[in-house]
Amino acid sequence: MGLTLLKNIKECVTLQGVAKKQGRHLIASDLCIMNETSIVHDGNQILWVGKTGQIPHNFVFEIEIDLTNSVVLPGMIDCHTHLVFGGDRSHEYFMRLNGSTYEEIAASGGGILSTANATRAMDASSLKQQAIARVDRLAERGVVAIEIKSGYGLTRDSERKLSQIIGELKRDYAKKGIKIINTYMAAHAIPPEYGNSRSHDYMLEVVIPLLDELSQNSLTRPDFVDIFLEDNYFNQSDANILFQKCSEFNIPFKAHVDELKNSGNLKYAVESGAISCEHMLYSDEVSIKSLAQSDTVGVLLPGTAFFLGKKMAPARAMLDAGCRLAIGSDFNPGSCHWDDVFKIAIMSAPTLKMNVAEILSAVTYNAAQALELPNYGFIEVGSTPRLSIFRDTSLQQLFYRWSNT
Repeated sequence: MGLTLLKNIKECVTLQGVAKKQGRHLIASDLCIMNETSIVHDGNQILWVGKTGQIPHNFVFEIEIDLTNSVVLPGMIDCHTHLVFGGDRSHEYFMRLNGSTYEEIAASGGGILSTANATRAMDASSLKQQAIARVDRLAERGVVAIEIKSGYGLTRDSERKLSQIIGELKRDYAKKGIKIINTYMAAHAIPPEYGNSRSHDYMLEVVIPLLDELSQNSLTRPDFVDIFLEDNYFNQSDANILFQKCSEFNIPFKAHVDELKNSGNLKYAVESGAISCEHMLYSDEVSIKSLAQSDTVGVLLPGTAFFLGKKMAPARAMLDAGCRLAIGSDFNPGSCHWDDVFKIAIMSAPTLKMNVAEILSAVTYNAAQALELPNYGFIEVGSTPRLSIFRDTSLQQLFYRWSNT
């Protein structure tokens, strides 16, 4: 590929200060906004960034794109989705608004097992076509990398089907410049045939054998493994087995923790070496300190709190302690049917008490760190030229006009 020139950018939000500080203790100046800027790249890396009037004459461009009156950001990243699923749970949302509890919804046939049944019933082609439409919608909003978790099959055959679909999406979208991250999360819930007390059996009979199988195939080999660590789901004993297997296969792991109550699982997962920990609504000061002193990225999912009417995670305490925080959409059929990660981030900023640099890095630089994408999420020579481009006058307008973002 020849050289591409992006010229006359009104505002280029480079986040170079964020990268230098590795996503911690961020202030407004870390945005490092450049005005009347141009970018030169070769498709693989950025070769030059600077004032439009100072473009080096030795470059020969195959493509020139005029971005007058545009704002350019590092490409946005949704670092937490569950977007391959079947079925519809809109009726559950109505039930919840009308006062039904989680237990009542589950007793009526709803909940995650409802999605699992619908997902099992759908053929792979139909599931994939639905997922393609969802990925395309995210890409149209400027999202350049998307993590997709399995976990709505809950049988060996169905989870294999989901991992196959995610692997195919990863392969196909790489040709379009969209990075798909394949996360294996068969340890999402315990199917009814095992019951809440038999997580250990499900781990040994389904989760571990299938991970072994998927890891041998280049198409289905996971980029990450994840587990839902909560009471009545999976416990630390289950996680020890899973994390040990991840180590054997050299696959990094993540963990859903402290979504339902403070259980100490954030501290446990951090000390176990998790790349990221997700949710953390009820994490306490001891766990937050552990996170701050580690390289683990905390992934906030405020859309879920909005959707369910829950409290938000203690973001301000985490940031002040020195944690690196990302924000994901958690797009899924039950607890957050909202897939616009940038809008989720800017709308939750006042409640989370996060400043602009913290919010923007949460869906760019720190989100990239949560997915081990070291050259994503900032704009400078050598970084990956995956960018989000908005036809707008300023970053201020992007944050201010919620309806048009």
